[in-house]
Amino acid sequence: MYSSKENVSILTSLLVAHGVTHAVVCPGSRNAPIVHNLSECPQIACHPVTDERSAAFYALGMAQALAQPVVVCVTSGSALLNVAPAVAEAYYQHLPLVVVSADRPQQWIGQLDGQTLPQPGALGCFVRRSVTLPEVLSPTESLASYACSIAEQRWLCNRLVNEALLDATADDPMPVHINVPISEPLFSFSMDSLPQERVIRRYRPLPDFSALPRELVDGLAQARRPMVVFGQAAPGMFEGSGTEFLFSHVIVLHESLAPFPHVSHFDEVLFSGGIDTPDFIVYVGNTIVSKRLRQFLRSATQAQAWRIGPSAEVEDTFMQLRGIVVGDADFILQSLSQRLSRCKSMAGMDYRRQWLHRLSLASRQAEAYQPPFSQMAAVKTLEERLSQAGGDAKGGTVVHYANSTAIRLANIYAAHHVWCNRGVNGIEGSLSTAAGFSVVSPGRVVCVVGDLSFFYDQNALWNQNLRGNLRILLLNNGRGGIFNMLRGLEQSPVRDSYVAAAHQTTAEGICQQNNVGYHRATTMEQLHHGFDLLLGDDSSRPMLLEVTTDVAVDERVFKHYFLNQKQAWQTNG
Repeated sequence: MYSSKENVSILTSLLVAHGVTHAVVCPGSRNAPIVHNLSECPQIACHPVTDERSAAFYALGMAQALAQPVVVCVTSGSALLNVAPAVAEAYYQHLPLVVVSADRPQQWIGQLDGQTLPQPGALGCFVRRSVTLPEVLSPTESLASYACSIAEQRWLCNRLVNEALLDATADDPMPVHINVPISEPLFSFSMDSLPQERVIRRYRPLPDFSALPRELVDGLAQARRPMVVFGQAAPGMFEGSGTEFLFSHVIVLHESLAPFPHVSHFDEVLFSGGIDTPDFIVYVGNTIVSKRLRQFLRSATQAQAWRIGPSAEVEDTFMQLRGIVVGDADFILQSLSQRLSRCKSMAGMDYRRQWLHRLSLASRQAEAYQPPFSQMAAVKTLEERLSQAGGDAKGGTVVHYANSTAIRLANIYAAHHVWCNRGVNGIEGSLSTAAGFSVVSPGRVVCVVGDLSFFYDQNALWNQNLRGNLRILLLNNGRGGIFNMLRGLEQSPVRDSYVAAAHQTTAEGICQQNNVGYHRATTMEQLHHGFDLLLGDDSSRPMLLEVTTDVAVDERVFKHYFLNQKQAWQTNG
């Protein structure tokens, strides 16, 4: 039996019709009719999470894993505001997160009634569309003197839900917000079935990219120092077939967030210096981690930059944007490669060879460098173990890295695609995102997370959804170690206590109370033994390996790695 609230049942019917199969649901009374309906639907799997901030990141992780819209359902009041960090992250990752919030009747907003605040538009510019559904009430029930008919209310409710879900699942997906006012009585479940709702579809013909802009094709062919830069992208975004000519004639730089099965050590090359800026840049995908690369490309003041992808927004990351080609990036790059193959010559081959030589040298140095016990040693050991097991795809392991130091270490050692919340670079929600991903993933999910990010998001472990496929590598040096890398900040007497949030906390108690297997490493020997346990196959519950290091050693090892790279270039370059 379904809720007697018609707007709730119309919403539920259309969620199913638009392909929603998973919903993360949070506790509350006002949203109970929605949660009840979602749980009654055989097509939708519900995942209860109490903490709304964590719940929204859970849903984000599921959307990453499934590449389809996922609902997070919250009750009224401040519950809605708690999903904002995950919604902002979904906005910049272009993920179809569907926020469904229950609301109080409009007449009680601002009247000192419980759990009320203005919810329409509360998520601001971080959703593509925000709609508030009408309650389907008879004219005698409605307080509005201009009350429309019941048929018109149903039509409006149907149209608003269709509009929101179409925007969520467009070629360029984005989060949306569906706000659902619900009057008392709340708990009447008298409908035998969901209504058969009109479903609106959006069709777009396949574009013809045989007529790519001449400025793009000729500019790339004639450029003496052309470059393709890949930012963050999901593994399935770029298949690579049909782009062989382009990729064999133009240097391609990318991080571990891009969909490539190898490491590109461009940060080490840029640190060592001695390489010219490009004169033509093609930028594909979303954000990049490297501040050094952004500064390097922004200094190329005579270059032309072109943006390729599904978004038509002006994202002038390198300050030299000349054009935007909107569409499926894989298809556009294939078309561009085919067009370039007809050119008589490519002028930028010497620049590509120069980069390949430098990248090869940097790669050899990275492999040869043996860091002592530290966070760098922990990540290197993890990635070596994953490589020995067959790599990310073959071994069935997906790896999530948290922000700050963790993702920077991934860009040195991860020879596979990694997930990371780089949309807004927040430390909150990294563990929840990986946990949500693990709930709908058949394989192992490893989350590499720093101490502040872990303790901030410890409620990710406080729910009944987790299984033994979630494995956590906790890098704990007692503070935000990234702040030790910021030149000049050491002059502040409050750097460690106020800025870096120094602490003496461990994860052992948190693991104990949440039924998570716990191991700790303080030496290289314990580290190797810990990875035997962390990456083993015989656990029915999540496992965590806490690597406790000294922040001064972590800083010294990280800096020495880059200085070693520079010295190797000066000696052997």
